[in-house]
Amino acid sequence: MAAYLEIADDSKGHELSLFCVPKHYEEDLDSVIIPNGLIKDRTERLARDIVRDMGGHHIVALCVLKGGYKFFADLMDYIKTLNQNSDKSVPLTVDFIRLKSYSNDQSTNCVKVIGGDELSALAGKNDQSTNCVKVIGGDELSALAGKNVLIVEDIVETGKTMETLLKLLNECHPKMVKVVSLLVKRTPRSSGYRPDYIGFEVPDKFLVGYALDYNEYFRDLSVSVSSCSVLFCSYLIVCNA
Repeated sequence: MAAYLEIADDSKGHELSLFCVPKHYEEDLDSVIIPNGLIKDRTERLARDIVRDMGGHHIVALCVLKGGYKFFADLMDYIKTLNQNSDKSVPLTVDFIRLKSYSNDQSTNCVKVIGGDELSALAGKNDQSTNCVKVIGGDELSALAGKNVLIVEDIVETGKTMETLLKLLNECHPKMVKVVSLLVKRTPRSSGYRPDYIGFEVPDKFLVGYALDYNEYFRDLSVSVSSCSVLFCSYLIVCNA
């Protein structure tokens, strides 16, 4: 089972007044759940674990947009630093894919998959909907055949979105697929899916910050925040949505 840091259900987080929070968000946020420094330290350790397990093999790192871009960028930076300063290095190429399963703060039963190199190959045809999974555009994820793929995600909630993506990717016959997620939410709605690498396990609250959003707002925060919990660009927060 993947190791992780657990944020307790009764955790009150940290007072907003202790952090630099943009004025226009102050009324919407409750507390900082995960400060930026802790996110960075945990991400650095995840990078080390990934290099240890997958080092020596070419990896295609697949960033799940939009929420995963900040975690992805930091993780890739740490992996590149390890490549430069250790005997075991990982050849890397990157690609991007966009999944959408939220409307406002609610998870829907539909997963929309947008982009990626030859994503159309995953469904066989462009713009086809199967089992409420919509695949739009892209040119050639079939290129992942025989490759080692690292999917980089911001948060796993029910796990259904990731299970859907993994099913689609496996149709391309990659050599190996590993998933790293910054956050995994404890929720009774979970399908039981767990990523290979986990940063933090968090309560069943809506988190924003560190590129996680609420209808495109709060991506510019640096922490993770709560009441709706918000995760800043630098930290995670709970917000009052």
